Amino acid sequence: MYIGIDLGTSGVKILLLSGDNKVVKTVTKGYDLLIPKPEWTEQNPLDWYNQTIVGLKEIIKGYEKDLKAISFSGQMHGMVLLDKNDKVIRNALLWNDQRTIKEVEYLNEVIGKERLIKETGNIALTGLTAPKVLWVKNNEEENYKRIDKVMLPKDYLIYRLSGIFASDTSDTSGTLYYDVENKKYSKYMLDVLGLKENNFPKIFESYEVVGYLTEEVKVQLGVKNDVKIVAGGGDQAVGAVGVGAVYNGMCNISLGTSGVVFSPMEKFASDQKTYLQSYVHSNGKYMMMGVMLNAAGALKWWNEGIFNNYNYENIFDKISKTSSDDDLFFLPYLTGERAPINDPYARGAFVGLRLEHKKEHLDRAVVEGITFNLKAIFEIIKTKNKDLKNVRITGGGAKSPIWGQMIADILNTSVETILVEEGPALGAAILAMVADGKYETVEDACNEIIEVKHIFKPNSKEVLIYEKKYNEYMKVYPKLNNW
Repeated sequence: MYIGIDLGTSGVKILLLSGDNKVVKTVTKGYDLLIPKPEWTEQNPLDWYNQTIVGLKEIIKGYEKDLKAISFSGQMHGMVLLDKNDKVIRNALLWNDQRTIKEVEYLNEVIGKERLIKETGNIALTGLTAPKVLWVKNNEEENYKRIDKVMLPKDYLIYRLSGIFASDTSDTSGTLYYDVENKKYSKYMLDVLGLKENNFPKIFESYEVVGYLTEEVKVQLGVKNDVKIVAGGGDQAVGAVGVGAVYNGMCNISLGTSGVVFSPMEKFASDQKTYLQSYVHSNGKYMMMGVMLNAAGALKWWNEGIFNNYNYENIFDKISKTSSDDDLFFLPYLTGERAPINDPYARGAFVGLRLEHKKEHLDRAVVEGITFNLKAIFEIIKTKNKDLKNVRITGGGAKSPIWGQMIADILNTSVETILVEEGPALGAAILAMVADGKYETVEDACNEIIEVKHIFKPNSKEVLIYEKKYNEYMKVYPKLNNW
């Protein structure tokens, strides 16, 4: 038996995978999100650990003698600080915490984007880990002086379960103090933070064993045998493993609250125009991704927030009865935007409204606008990865065949859904299998475990309509931005 632990923002999901690749069961345990000030988000790492232990006890009951390996997926970019006695210094700052605006400005403008890209392959964003460390240095001097260990959220679980101070290449790629291309810490960036390399964990590939379950935890769980603890990775990379997006030329589009366009790559490449993120993938190779802040989240705002309508099947059915040949546009920038325009001050808008438009036309415009923005990210990645052609969609939005077909038409490529979608938790369990030697490579494991459910082929007539419409859509934001 293999366990995948997905440490998310709202809860920890634990998945038990049998040796014959069957999902035996899953368990989810929640914990609180702390908001001490507007746009500040924190969590107590002790809550993560305690709920993980509760979930592990529940999921392995009856399988205590069969457990072979545990691996992880984790919310990226968070900052956990421990003192020399391994006590948590303060609550963890999360990926969506926005308090580091001044630190990001310092990094991008004083250190400079060019130097950051040279050192790490990426620029500073408010969500990343390095700006958080600087914020503590600038605002909580006593806490900063106590720092002995800096780690990412899932790495705290690794440390508590194994006693090993470890992380992985994919998750550490999102810190801004790691040289992604060369897979090593950036000494220059550590100097900027005022810390030493021994303040940070040893780095493994996502599919490597870092240690074993401690005797103390084994007693808690009722486990007798040795259980391997595997490095795991950041949620986007491990989630891509969970859908089989591990080959160059593939692309995973996640239609969750945010929208992620994720592309595995054989070699490292960075985007120095719109600054998409370039990280190590969980298979040990590389990837590029762009994140739009409101994908299914924008549709939820429109349907539930504005109209209190929770029947998405009915909404998409009405959309299917409207025509794509309409010059009504929606910009999904409801909370600013990260990709592809990297503008925190961007705002949402309907453009092109006419008297004959009804709600279903606006419904269509919302879904199209989200998809056009995903296409913009997709097209940027294509300039770095010429082989990009195979797209898989996941997340809540992937449940709609109408949206799936729209994505195929707008991107002008085949779009696949998968049979069993358990996301990062499944990806983590697959990494555990590879580490245990059941499969030689991550790719081999995905070939065996992940199955395609449906393929959407682009409709040539719709492709032509959307090509013209997309070109017009791309003119809207620049015009409104200069208004």
